Amino acid sequence: MNKLVSPDDLLIDEDGPLYVAHKKVYPQSISGTFRTIKWRLMAVCLGIYYLLPFVRWNRGLGAPDQAVLIDFPNRRFYFFFIELWPQEIYYFTGLLVLAAVTLFLMNALGGRIWCGYLCPQTVWTDLFYAVERWIEGDRRERLKADAGPMTAARAARRVLKHAIWLMIAWWTGGAWVLYFADAPTLVRDLATFQAPAIAYIWIGILTASTYLLAGYMREQVCVYMCPWPRIQAALTDEWALNVTYKYDRGEQRCSLKKSFDLRALGEKVGDCIDCNQCVAVCPTGIDIRDGAQLGCIQCGLCIDACDAVMKKIGRETRLIGYDNDINVQRRIAGKGEIFKPVRPRTIVYASFIAGVCAVMLYALMSRTLLDISVLHDRNPVAVKLSDGAIRNGYTLRLLNKRGFDRVITVDIDGPTNASIHLVGADSVTPERPMIVLPRDTTTELRVLVTAPVDEKSERSVPVRFRVTDIGLGEAASATDHFVLP
Repeated sequence: MNKLVSPDDLLIDEDGPLYVAHKKVYPQSISGTFRTIKWRLMAVCLGIYYLLPFVRWNRGLGAPDQAVLIDFPNRRFYFFFIELWPQEIYYFTGLLVLAAVTLFLMNALGGRIWCGYLCPQTVWTDLFYAVERWIEGDRRERLKADAGPMTAARAARRVLKHAIWLMIAWWTGGAWVLYFADAPTLVRDLATFQAPAIAYIWIGILTASTYLLAGYMREQVCVYMCPWPRIQAALTDEWALNVTYKYDRGEQRCSLKKSFDLRALGEKVGDCIDCNQCVAVCPTGIDIRDGAQLGCIQCGLCIDACDAVMKKIGRETRLIGYDNDINVQRRIAGKGEIFKPVRPRTIVYASFIAGVCAVMLYALMSRTLLDISVLHDRNPVAVKLSDGAIRNGYTLRLLNKRGFDRVITVDIDGPTNASIHLVGADSVTPERPMIVLPRDTTTELRVLVTAPVDEKSERSVPVRFRVTDIGLGEAASATDHFVLP
């Protein structure tokens, strides 16, 4: 007879529960090389994010002077001297490709460098932790306070902490919307409640998400929500440097006093004294001595904690450090360490990055600020006139990316003795096809091309439309076909 299985039985095996309840992490503060690097990178990243919208860049009369601006109403993206139009979306595609391959290169060189030092979740969580320690104290004080009853002083500190968290989150959301409008103007409009409703909505959304992700979810975002740890694990190889506990040197573990006694007896013991400082400082609460884990963001704080302990007890530092399993095995075998930052994988990634950068730079430097596209009439494709000539109609789309109006001429190369007529443009002169293109706009122009034909004429002849700025000499062209009925 089949035995009925309860849901509780599915969560328990012989070794214990399959799912362990999440425990709150209380990272301890630490100082050292990697903590200093994280502080400096955090200051740079936050400084760029919060202050960049206020940087000015002169683009001439009538153009926005914000250095970095995503102008949705006018469909423009400004980045200092670069101005991109919707037609140039391939530049954004190139940037996304560069970002992805750069992550691959980082992983091949030093594991999850992005996660440990540059990821927005890491940066803002570090900032929130700093506020928490400043107000509520370090690890021991917070553990003791959470284990005790709620007092008036503790409640006041908690209210102050959350108030500062909300202020940081609010300014984070506010800084984001400043990239989509003139920053000083939008700040004034927000303060006087004259800004568009969409601005307040997005500030509210980003304030809530920053407050929840950096203040509450913290390491759970890295462990459960972020896809990069899963992708990174599939991309890494045996030569990639990762934060590693050097078990060949650290095992067997024992207390400091016991290690002295065992060494006095001539027994071999490891340098690890099982102080658990590496666990106490970990922002995700893992034990690096258990090996590579999904929760390790490789921030290097455990290296600083272990180095501090090793210095105090007079032993060699870097018991935990950036290393790989190959070197661990080589040390066990009595061989020297080998590091290979330059290898086929990293060469391919670096070459790809250089190639994409070169292509994008060439396209950016050689692009024209005058563009043309042509669309042939579909119905009718061609018309036969009373004198026997054939007329084809076209729609030209002319793009002037300059910050000023320009006068252009329109010429064609194609059918023999063909004539061109520009329709519906007041600025066109009959003697010479010319038109004024307004600044920073796209203009559609109706064009009629007429050519005499005979029985020997080809059914389709290529026709090339060329526009030329008569002031700057800048030109652009597009090709279509002149067809018979």
